[in-house]
Amino acid sequence: MELQGRVEDLRKAGLGLAAISYDPPEILVAFSQRRGITFPLLSDAGSATIKAYGILNTVAGEAIGVDRDEPVVAADVKKYVSVTASRNTAVITNGTPFPGTFVVDRAGRVTSRHFEEFYRERSTVANIMLRLGGRVDTVAATKISTDHLEITTYAGDATVAPGERTALVIEVRPRPRIHVYAPDASGYRSVTLTMVPEPLVRVLPIQFPRSEIYFFKPLNERVPVYQKPFTLLQELVLEVTPQAEAAFRSRKGLTIGGTLEYQACDDKICFNPVAVPLSWTLSVTPNITERLNRSQ
Repeated sequence: MELQGRVEDLRKAGLGLAAISYDPPEILVAFSQRRGITFPLLSDAGSATIKAYGILNTVAGEAIGVDRDEPVVAADVKKYVSVTASRNTAVITNGTPFPGTFVVDRAGRVTSRHFEEFYRERSTVANIMLRLGGRVDTVAATKISTDHLEITTYAGDATVAPGERTALVIEVRPRPRIHVYAPDASGYRSVTLTMVPEPLVRVLPIQFPRSEIYFFKPLNERVPVYQKPFTLLQELVLEVTPQAEAAFRSRKGLTIGGTLEYQACDDKICFNPVAVPLSWTLSVTPNITERLNRSQ
């Protein structure tokens, strides 16, 4: 489990960790001993908590029901239960939840939740921490300086496996009295991140942080900009198809490239557009178990 390799990072961030499943205690005890799990594994008898949270995987039940041979049901089973879509797998997994992560505060209130559509994909702990506004300090960073910006880049996870959703991080610090335009600045060259296509990697839509309004007095206009430090998270998923898994077994590393483009201005002039090449190198393991063994 990738979670075990991040237990100490979570504790340093003031976060606890527990996993819940419908398995009986004796199975969870055997699993934790076999895999060296040190955080609590909670047994949810009869899937009561799973149902209370509204995350029961009802597709598994449909796979053993009267409509199991319907094409739509078969397609859902492959997406949410098992790629093999076998009846035995559906019976075994009937009662499981849709996999996901809840973040709960000390008062027991859910503050955020993270789910994937495909049952074989998971957000890494580092990715969730980054989405919550945290920082990952266990991965080496690269620093880039331009005339207008100080840029720091790093990968959320040094090592990834097929099916894992991770993030590439770009921390941007504008120099004093410099601003760059946010994506919704009409009529200006805004900040963009363009990734180099990689056949084994699915790049997800990037979410830009909230900007602020800059008043440009000479033109009496207000435009959205970034003039304070901001962070971009480029999330991606290593494909988990049989072809991708076979390819990853023969390679230990993966280099992903991209280009950060922007146009910077001060309170008097706008400078020429700039394109900054970026690169991240990740170690790749063919499965989650090997990833855990390497992280311990």
